[in-house]
Amino acid sequence: MRIKPILLPEPPSPTAARGTPDIFESGVHTLVRRAVVIGNGFPSSENHSIGLLRALGLSHDHLLFRVTRPRGGIDDWLHWFPLSLHRKFHYLISMFRAFSSKSNYLPLTSHPNGLSSILQADANHIVNLARETYEKEGPLLVVASGRDTISVASSIKRLAPDLVFVVQIQHPRSHLNRFDMVITPHHDYYPLTPEGQKQVPKFLRRWITPREPPDSHVVLTLGALHRIDFASLRSAAIAWQDVFANVPRPLLVVNIGGPTKNCQYGVDLAKQLATSLISVLGSCGSVRISFSDRTPQKVSNIIVKELGNNRKVYIWDGQEPNPHMGHLAWADAFVVTADSVSMISEACSTGKPVYIMGAELCRWKFTEFHKSLRERGVARPFTGSEDISENWSYPPLDDTADAARRVHEALAARGWKLKI
Repeated sequence: MRIKPILLPEPPSPTAARGTPDIFESGVHTLVRRAVVIGNGFPSSENHSIGLLRALGLSHDHLLFRVTRPRGGIDDWLHWFPLSLHRKFHYLISMFRAFSSKSNYLPLTSHPNGLSSILQADANHIVNLARETYEKEGPLLVVASGRDTISVASSIKRLAPDLVFVVQIQHPRSHLNRFDMVITPHHDYYPLTPEGQKQVPKFLRRWITPREPPDSHVVLTLGALHRIDFASLRSAAIAWQDVFANVPRPLLVVNIGGPTKNCQYGVDLAKQLATSLISVLGSCGSVRISFSDRTPQKVSNIIVKELGNNRKVYIWDGQEPNPHMGHLAWADAFVVTADSVSMISEACSTGKPVYIMGAELCRWKFTEFHKSLRERGVARPFTGSEDISENWSYPPLDDTADAARRVHEALAARGWKLKI
C-alpha cells in the first residue's frame, strides 16, 4: 500500500508581506487582532480613538462601548462631579421622584435621559470578553478617550494586565501607570508651566493639573487625534469630485464652532469674522461656510445675514450629506474658529494654509496650543488682510500616525504585534 505523503506548509518567505500563517509569525497569543473602543458619547472624543485605530489598521475590527452620563434637568448641573458620584446622585434623585410622584415613574428603567437607555461600558464585561476569547483571538487592544472613561479603562488594565493593552487618550491627571500608554496633547501640561501655575489657585492645583511629568509611556502630540490621513483625503476627493471640480478657485473653507469656557465669544466675533471674510472675497474664487452643532443661533444668523446673498459664498444648511470631508480634500485654504482643537488639527493635517479666528479670546491651555501652531508655521491668525491665493505650506501635522507608531513600538516591546 502506498502511503500518501503529508504536506506541511512552507515556512514563510522573509519578504512575504501577506498571507503568512499565524503559527509561523509569533504565535496566536502574541497577535492583537481586535480592539475595544470606550467612548463618552461625544463624537469629537470618540473620533480620537477611531482615528488611532484607523492608523493602526484596525478600524473595522473593533467594538464600541460607551460611558454615558445621565443628561437633562438637574443632571446637567452634576456633570462636574466624578462619574461614580454623579451616578449615585442620579439614582437618589430618581428614587426620590419615584416615591414622591403619584405617577407611574420608573427610575432608571424608562427615563429617556437615564443611564439605562444606553448600553454602558462595564469593565468586568470587557475583561470577561478578553478572557473568553484570548485562546482563539489573542490579546485585546483597549482604546479609551475622555475623562469619564478613565475609571473603566484603568479597571480593565488592573483586572487583566496580561490580556490587554490599554491606551488612554487625553490626560488622566494622575496615576499614569494605570495605563499601558497615555496619548495626550502637549498643551495638557500647560498647567505645570509658570504661566499656568499663576492661573490656578493653590487649593485647586491637585485637582486640575497633571501630577506627574511625562515618561516613556506618555505620547505627547501637538494637536488632537482624528481620522484624516492621505488615504481618506484621496477617497474624499474622488467622492466629492462632481461637487467641487468646477468650483471657482481658490476655494476658502470656513469652519465655525462655538464658544467654550476657555474660548468665550458671541456676536462680536461673528461680526468681526463676517467683516474679515468680506475683505478677502476679492482674492477668493469661492467660499464655503459650515457651522457645528455648538454654533449659537445668534452667531450663525449674523454670518448668514452678512454673507448669505453673496454669489461667491455657499453656506451649508446642515442637511446630509455632510461636505466636511469634501471640504478638507478640495479646499485651498481654511479659516477655523479658535475654540475647536479637533477642527484645527484636521485642517492642519492637509498641509494647506490654515487661518485661526478668535485666538485672542481664548485662555488657559488653548493659548499654548495656538502658540505652538504659530511657532511651527502651521497656522496664522485671520485678520481680513490675507491674500487667499497665496499658497504657503508646511509639513502636515501627522500626530495620529506618530501615535500609532508608538503603539506598535510598545506592543513589540511586550512581544506582541498587530494582525492587520
